[in-house]
Amino acid sequence: MVACQFCRIVRGDETTRIVWTAADVIAFLPLKPAARGHTLVVPKEHVPDLWSVDTRLGASLMTAVVEVGRAIDKALQPHGMNLISSAGQAASQTVFHLHLHLVPRWLDDHIGSIWPPSQPWSEQELDEVADLIRSAFGP
Repeated sequence: MVACQFCRIVRGDETTRIVWTAADVIAFLPLKPAARGHTLVVPKEHVPDLWSVDTRLGASLMTAVVEVGRAIDKALQPHGMNLISSAGQAASQTVFHLHLHLVPRWLDDHIGSIWPPSQPWSEQELDEVADLIRSAFGP
């Protein structure tokens, strides 16, 4: 896709700080990292979001995430790391090309706690949503 920012990076039309590349995946630093070492892992093929990826590319992408995450861990020695995928506008996706965020975390970083929610869900709500998800697998 000509207009897609990440497709332009994959094609080499736009420069970025690439940290790793393979046949079907590339990893690079975002323009506005949330933390030191924040890295995006992106399929070279244009895929809009995680729910649109085929299983072969999804497996390759997750293998890359583990490899890149281990390199970040070795290089920066964070206290932890978030793996985040935002799919859809309501989930804060701004570039509609599948990308997984590896965000190194330190106990005293500026990001703060992102889970659990301040208001817990009721047992009834949890039972209902579990039933809905189980039923979505279908026959």
